[in-house]
Amino acid sequence: EVEKIRIKITSLGLTESRITADETIQQLFVECRLNNFLAEETPLSLPKPTGGQRIHYNYSTVINVDKEDNHAEREYLKSILLKPDLPADILKFTVVSDPPEDEQDLECEDIGFAYVSLKEIFQKQRDIIEQDIDVFDSQDASAVIGKLTVTVEALNALRSVHEECK
Repeated sequence: EVEKIRIKITSLGLTESRITADETIQQLFVECRLNNFLAEETPLSLPKPTGGQRIHYNYSTVINVDKEDNHAEREYLKSILLKPDLPADILKFTVVSDPPEDEQDLECEDIGFAYVSLKEIFQKQRDIIEQDIDVFDSQDASAVIGKLTVTVEALNALRSVHEECK
């Protein structure tokens, strides 16, 4: 039970921006990445939400970090806790534009990024439950283009790893 990190991507809403105005952006999916261990994406791409609506993915995934089978993941979590300046402690969510069926010459395009810090979860001793996090424009890191609602339950796993570090 303890040795897991649970990640859920609940929903996405967009604010008015170049993204909402761009008609070539029609379908969106979300990728979630932790360093080199995990890259998962929502199995569905959903139609771009308009005017204050949200699209609901309700997608969950689990990273196992138990001692026996997932040693590398566990060592990585240790390094997050022990090396305060490690930049790679973030869980990165990427909102991706999925080209329509009839326009296969278009590539998938990263349109926005959102971040959760595992170290911060440990420092605050609080998991992130159904929380809205800012999605930043891939072309302008200071512009917020929407909100992604996520859950990241990592505290028990981080506590367990921290005990081992002592």
